[in-house]
Amino acid sequence: MKIGKKNFSLQAMITFFVCTVVILSLLATGILVGKEVADKTKEQLSDKAMTIARMVSNSPLVVDGLKDEKKARAIQPFVSGIRQKTNVRYIVVMDMNGIRKSHPDKDKIGKHFVGGDETKALNGKEYTSVAIGTLGTSLRAFEPILDAEGKQVGVVAVGIMSTHVHEAVLKSIRIIYIGTSLGLLFGVFGALLLARKIKKVLFGLEPSQIASLWQERNAMLESVREGIIAVNRDNKIILANTEAVHIFQHAGIDEPLIGRDVEDYLPDSRMRKVVENKKAEYDQEMSLNGITLFANRVPIIVENQVVGAIATFRDKTELKQLAEQVTGVKLYAEALRVKTHEFMNKLHVILGMVHIGEYERLSTYIHHISDRYQTEIGSVSQLADDPVLAGFLLSKLSYAREQDVHLTISGDHMLPHLEDTEAISELITILGNLIDNAIEAVSDRAEKKIGVTLRVEPSEFTFTVKDSGGGISEEMLETIFEKGFSTKGEDRGYGLFLVRKAIDRLKGGLTFKTNSEGTVFAVTIPYESKDEK
Repeated sequence: MKIGKKNFSLQAMITFFVCTVVILSLLATGILVGKEVADKTKEQLSDKAMTIARMVSNSPLVVDGLKDEKKARAIQPFVSGIRQKTNVRYIVVMDMNGIRKSHPDKDKIGKHFVGGDETKALNGKEYTSVAIGTLGTSLRAFEPILDAEGKQVGVVAVGIMSTHVHEAVLKSIRIIYIGTSLGLLFGVFGALLLARKIKKVLFGLEPSQIASLWQERNAMLESVREGIIAVNRDNKIILANTEAVHIFQHAGIDEPLIGRDVEDYLPDSRMRKVVENKKAEYDQEMSLNGITLFANRVPIIVENQVVGAIATFRDKTELKQLAEQVTGVKLYAEALRVKTHEFMNKLHVILGMVHIGEYERLSTYIHHISDRYQTEIGSVSQLADDPVLAGFLLSKLSYAREQDVHLTISGDHMLPHLEDTEAISELITILGNLIDNAIEAVSDRAEKKIGVTLRVEPSEFTFTVKDSGGGISEEMLETIFEKGFSTKGEDRGYGLFLVRKAIDRLKGGLTFKTNSEGTVFAVTIPYESKDEK
């Protein structure tokens, strides 16, 4: 944190501000409480002096001494005893002329009262005042003395020296100052502990570093192409990046996402299950108002406690488009690899025939290659005019030939040009996996034959993949379409599962027959061509 030209750490700033607040608060409290205690102490001393004055004024001995000069001498010892017991500085009894009848200093008895504040008392008033007398400045309580008939016969003055009053006040507020000082010490200590605690909670980061991390995190969230939402333990959305908001808006949801239950929008999000089970789920489909999304869901774990879950997702259509591009490149690359391998082998044969001078056989060999190539190109072009599908079929012919498998592709009509480009990708998934499985099924057979037949009918087309393998055992028939099932080892078993999923998405059907002489898969797909639009 920067103040002026100097940078201060968060811990220093928290300590300084908390200490300042504590000091100012305790000082203000100490001053106000001290003043209140001082006033109360003065009031208590004033009440004490007045109580003593009233007690003395009501004494018959004092009244009689003021009315009868012969009894006046008894006042001094009586008053002296009371003064010693009550610990006041003086008790002065005077007659109506202000002449003292008692005094701590016996030499002052018989002389006029000093101070000039006794006039109201001689006129029958009860009050307290502060004045300077023979003993110094004092707090005085004046009380008229009345006889039995109610006639005023004198005044009693009880005095407490000002120094004694100040000492009493200081003694009373000393505990306040001690408490304030201890409060300041505890406040400073508490401020240091609080600053260290906050620093620990913030992982030792300064506010500027926290702000920088926040900005960087937001920038990273907004830069990714995947939608990201996070929920807390109550399944409430606490974070949604711009792409997530865009996907929701594309699905017709324009409401603010933050604070809402994720299942209000994504009933099959399974975010609650991820929090409860503490297990991540990857590459799962979920639906958002008719839009299919691919999502990854991971629990958020802080200090071994699940505090929520985060999901990343993307529109399946976008992923399909990427998959089509990747699939097309892969198919072309595979086809080029196979063709290059075949071409190099044929070049070696041709070069050998040239060296040995077998020109007639060389001519026959070249014509044979050309005829076979034209036959393959012709057979495929008569069945598929889509370049991606045609390239795929040619690559499978070359791959089968490389694996020493006799693959034939036949049909009675050309496949319709499909309107939905996604259907091409699904069709390649189905044919590719069925042909690959068939090639593996015949790999250890003496006769390695695979036949692919395409048949077109109004509004639907059917293709069959027949192999000469050993068939599928009965115990495997019910599990061959399950995800992960395979007889070929780990990380396999996805081919027929993907076939089933692709057929379901195309709303098609699948049947198969198997025996010891081979297996036949038949797939029927409904279609809508561009010509029907």
